[in-house]
Order: sequence, then structure tokens, then C-alpha cells
Amino acid sequence: MKLIPPGSEEQLLQRAEQLAGLSMAELAEIAQIQIPKDLRRDKGWIGQMLELHLGAEAGSKPEQDFPELGIELKTIPVDQLGKPTETTFVCVAPLYDILGLSWESSSVRNKLSRVLWIPIEYNRQLPLAERRVGTPLIWSPSAEEERKLRQDWEELMEMIALGEVESITARTGQALQLRPKAANRKALTRAIGSDGQTIMTLPRGFYLKTQFTHEILKRHFML
Repeated sequence: MKLIPPGSEEQLLQRAEQLAGLSMAELAEIAQIQIPKDLRRDKGWIGQMLELHLGAEAGSKPEQDFPELGIELKTIPVDQLGKPTETTFVCVAPLYDILGLSWESSSVRNKLSRVLWIPIEYNRQLPLAERRVGTPLIWSPSAEEERKLRQDWEELMEMIALGEVESITARTGQALQLRPKAANRKALTRAIGSDGQTIMTLPRGFYLKTQFTHEILKRHFML
């Protein structure tokens, strides 16, 4: 199954709306792909399945999932009250050779400039096959939302530049947080140490906090 990428934002949203209400089992059947028992070894399976049904091409590249439209796809697991159940990965964080980086040219700003959010039904007792796709929405950050994102990004990048990456916790930031993101504890990358030396540490990723994404959903769906 391979779809032509959507030619417009309207066509993309229409495709996403057609998926609303379908279960993961139904999506897998349409795509003729075997559904995993759970996501422990296939964490990105839901996102990949939706990319397939929507005609996305970028995959894990730094650009948006729909580069011709400038739109990023983000799935977001929600509980029965519509509240996000986990943080949302944005992109990998640069930890070395960061001189000259700015918010305006950052991958975070690029990825979040225009987002197609697709809620996914979630609770621990619900098998993956039975989880359903929710109603999609397309979002761009308001001036206040971008202010918060920029403030967090600049604070986190300053800490990285000052060699404080190891002291950053998930509590830092209002909307954005920095957390380790690696397949295992041996997957190390270069970073700046406290004395300006090169150190090896776990890769980090930027994530949106659940409080921030919940506000997006509440405002759109009047929750």
C-alpha cells in the first residue's frame, strides 16, 4: 500500500478525517500489514501506520512528514477524557557543535510550525488492535505558545552550551522538556562537559509536556 502524498492541507485533513473511528486492526487489515501484539518492540508502529494511510514521505528525517505542505504528523494517545497520557517527541536535540544555532532555524520550530494532531484512544486494558483513531486537528502555535516554546528551547540550549546537559531534568521548561532518547544505554553521543571538554552521554530528545498538548486539545475540542 503506497499513497501519493496529499497535494494540499485540505486533502491531508480529509484523509485523516476518513480514518477517524477506525481501529488499529482495521487500519492494519486495509494496509495488509500484520499488527504487533503490543508496542514494546514496535513503539513507532502506530505513527508508521498512519503515515502509510496518509501518504507521508519524510519518515524520521529532520524535515516535516509532509515537506511539500510544511506539515508534521503527530499521534497523541489520550484517555477517555481526552487527556494526553504521555509526552510527545518532537526531534533529537543537538548536544555538540551548537555555536550559532537559533530558535528561528531550530528543528523544534520547524517541526512544530504546522502540526496534524491525530488522537489515539488509549488505556492499559485496551489491546492495541482495538484502539481507535480520533478526530484530527491541524494546529500552529499561537504567539503565546511560541513564546513558551522559544523560552524553553533557549533555556535548554544555554544549559547544553554551558556543559550542564547532565543536570537537565524533565521538570525543566513550561512546554518543552529534554529527556534521554536512545535504543539502549550503550548508544552514546558527544556533548559539552562542564569544563568545555567533550564528553560522551546518552542522546537527548525534545518532548512536548502533556499539560501543553492537553491545552491544545481542550481549546480545539472544547473539552
